[in-house]
Amino acid sequence: MIHVVTVHFMDDRWIGPQLRFLRRNLADDHRVVACLNGIDPGWNNAFDTTHEIDGSHAEKLNALAQLVTESGASADDLLLFIDGDAFPIAPVGPELLDAAPLAAVRRDENLHDCQPHPCFCITTVGFWNAIGGDWRPGHTWPIEGGGRVTDVGGNLLGILEAGNIEWRPLLRSNRVDLDPLFFGIYGDTVYHHGAGFRVPKSRQMMETTRQDVLWAASDARVPTWVPVMGRLERSARYRIADRRHRRQISALAGKARGIADDIYREIETDDKFFLRFQ
Repeated sequence: MIHVVTVHFMDDRWIGPQLRFLRRNLADDHRVVACLNGIDPGWNNAFDTTHEIDGSHAEKLNALAQLVTESGASADDLLLFIDGDAFPIAPVGPELLDAAPLAAVRRDENLHDCQPHPCFCITTVGFWNAIGGDWRPGHTWPIEGGGRVTDVGGNLLGILEAGNIEWRPLLRSNRVDLDPLFFGIYGDTVYHHGAGFRVPKSRQMMETTRQDVLWAASDARVPTWVPVMGRLERSARYRIADRRHRRQISALAGKARGIADDIYREIETDDKFFLRFQ
């Protein structure tokens, strides 16, 4: 048995495509447990079980996994976490683990994120409970340029590292990229649209364009020992760079949204839409 847990929030347009691809690529003995917040109740019957759970995305996934356990799932049953805007494009079964206890998307392309990502993660009910699986951020990892960062899946990474547990990363396998982060295929098995329930802005997008703002003040021509004029120039350069940064983000997000809408229209009508990326 495969227990699929997924979250849909304030937008039901991904439910149809996701269920269509799940039915196509999972064995018949699977059930889909969903958290539906702000979704028309008419969709409830499309899933095996539905819930409304408050909290963050990570907290909802943790709660759904607990509900699967409480429903009487066997320890050997597969547990598949999947984002609402993600779905398998190839058959999914225990062989995807490839002898590892857990396989998950790892988004190296997102500033070298190294944690398992919940857009697609498969394990067993027994393993998830044995390690006290937790999707919440908290545990950190280093990033380029210094500093550390955390994100959803951070605590799960910390648990796996603390236990020296090897897991199987599913890496981006696109041959054609329309965006460096969104519209990704991973391990030739799963499609993740990205930002399907929000404005398409990414940490990668923000950090890349933010560098010019951080360096703006260093371009000042007035020496720092000229107090008033120096502060005025550095402040003006920062504000100008910050406005430019915001315009860049808006333009990039608008471009990504346009591409996203085009791809979504293909998804609705073409089960082979993903071939454009291969």
